[in-house]
Amino acid sequence: MHRMRVLYPADGIVAFYDGRVEGYRFAEGANWVDGGALQLGIASYAVVSGGEALVYDTHVSVEHARSIRETLEGMGVTAFTVVLSHWHLDHVAGTAVFADAEVVANERTAGLLRRHQAEIEAGTLEGPPAIDPLVLPDRVFSGGLEMEIGGRRVEVMAFDIHSDDATVVWLPEERTLLCGDTMEDPITYVTEPEGLERHLAELDRLARLEPARILPNHGDAEVIAGGGYGPELIDATREYIEVLRRVRGEPGAGESRLREAIAGPLEAGWVRYFAPYEDVHRANLKRVRGVS
Repeated sequence: MHRMRVLYPADGIVAFYDGRVEGYRFAEGANWVDGGALQLGIASYAVVSGGEALVYDTHVSVEHARSIRETLEGMGVTAFTVVLSHWHLDHVAGTAVFADAEVVANERTAGLLRRHQAEIEAGTLEGPPAIDPLVLPDRVFSGGLEMEIGGRRVEVMAFDIHSDDATVVWLPEERTLLCGDTMEDPITYVTEPEGLERHLAELDRLARLEPARILPNHGDAEVIAGGGYGPELIDATREYIEVLRRVRGEPGAGESRLREAIAGPLEAGWVRYFAPYEDVHRANLKRVRGVS
C-alpha cells in the first residue's frame, strides 16, 4: 500500500507526494521504485481549474496514479490532460490509468519511450517492476506548447537539464514553475555527465522566466506543502553543477561529502540536507570523473 500524501502548495495546484518515510518500501528486493524514487521522495502534480486537470507525471505505479485520479475526481475534475516531464520510469509508470486522456510529451521523450517500450514493459530496462502496458504520448510537441486548462493559461517547454528530454510546466500568471527533475532538493541527479555545460546554459534560460515559486518532483514535502521553493533553487543547482565541473580538471577535487559540496546553499537556506543524497552525490562524482 502506498503512503501518498496530498499537499496543496498553491491555489489550484495539488502535489501527490510519496517517500522519505523511514523503513517504508514499495517492494522487497532491488527495484527502481524504492532505489530511485521513494527513498528520495517524489511528487507528481496537478493543475486544477474549472473541472479540468493537467496531471504532470503519473507517479511510480498504477496504484499511485489511481489514487491521483480518484482524488481529483473527488474534487470535481471530469477532464484530464497528462504532461510527462521526461521519460524516466518513476514519472510515467501510472499513465495507463489516464489512457482515456490526452498524453502530451516533447518529441524526444516520445521517441525514447517508443524506443525502449519493449524493455520497459518486460521490466528489463532498469529491473522490476515492469510497466505493462506503457502508454505512449498521443500529442507530441517541439520546443514549447501553449495550453488552456479550465480557462487557466499553461505553457509547457522543453529543456535540457538532468535529461535531454525534460519538459517543464510554466504558469505565467502565477509565475509558478513545475520543474520535474531539472532541479531537486538538495542536488540534481546527473544522468548525462557530458552535458553539464548545456545544463548550466539551460538553467540560465529557466532563470529568465523569473519564477516566484518552484515545485520540483524530488524535494522536501514540508517545503512543497508550504508553497514550494524560491528562485534560489536555480542558483543552488548552478553552484552544485560548478562543483561537478571542477572534478574534471582538478586532481582530488570533489572528494568532499555532500554537506561540504553544498555548504553555501545550505547555509543560505536555499536547500535542505537529506542524507540519502550522499549516494546521489557519490554517483554523480563517479559519472563526471568518467567523462574526459
